[in-house]
Parts: sequence; C-alpha cells; structure tokens
Amino acid sequence: MTDELLTPGQAPADSVWVERVGPREYVGHNDRGATVRFAGAGVEGAFTPGEVLKLAAAACTGLVTDKALARRVGDDYTAQVQVSTVKDEENNRYTSVDERLVVDLSGLDPEARERLVALLHRTIESQCTVGRTIVAGAEVHATITE
Repeated sequence: MTDELLTPGQAPADSVWVERVGPREYVGHNDRGATVRFAGAGVEGAFTPGEVLKLAAAACTGLVTDKALARRVGDDYTAQVQVSTVKDEENNRYTSVDERLVVDLSGLDPEARERLVALLHRTIESQCTVGRTIVAGAEVHATITE
C-alpha cells in the first residue's frame, strides 16, 4: 500500500479507499470509479459501515449463486438476498449475520428443487469470500501515516 492519496484510474487494481467529505461523512471509492457514501446512522442518502458489510454479504451470495440459478430457472429470474444481523451492543459487534435468498423455484419439480437448494448452500459456503471471511474471522491491521 502506498502513502500517496489514491485516485481512480491511478490506483492499483482492486484498491478501495474512503475520503472524508464532512463531519462523520466519507465517500468510498474503487479503482474503477465507483463510489458509495458513508455516514453515521440516521444520515439520509448514506450507508453505515455495518450496512455495507451486510450488503457485501448479500451481494456475494447473489453473485456466487447467479449462474446455478440462471441455468436451472432461466436467465431472467428475479431474486433478492435479504440480510439481518444480531448485534452485541456491549461488545460493538455482530454475533450473527442471517441471509435469506428469495427466489421462485416453483417451476422445478420437488427433487430438482431439493438438489438446487443443496447446491446453492454448498456454493455459498465454498465460494462467497465475504461470508467465508466473516465465519473464519480476519485480522484487521491499521497503520497511521502522514
């Protein structure tokens, strides 16, 4: 990691960063020019970091299951991944992240549905980097530079 400020187009591949834009407000960036607004709870038009963690888990589940679902129920299927958490306020951490993948599987016979659900569970457990990181735990190291 560099001590220079990152900018889209000049940042190394897979780089992400946040920049302060106001009191308790930041804008997150990636090297491809995408942005997302972060702020404390209750600020309109912004996500909290905890909400983004939940969104990352949901998006990861959606992305890793996409091909299997499209192959079995059609490319135009609709799905929603809903996420809820249980928070330990005293320790300021989530103790549980619960996902619900909502998708119409009514066009499948019961046996095909059962096989697909089992495949989706295996796929999520083995392929979702975000979920696997949450389950395994990851060390976070902060360095302060000038």
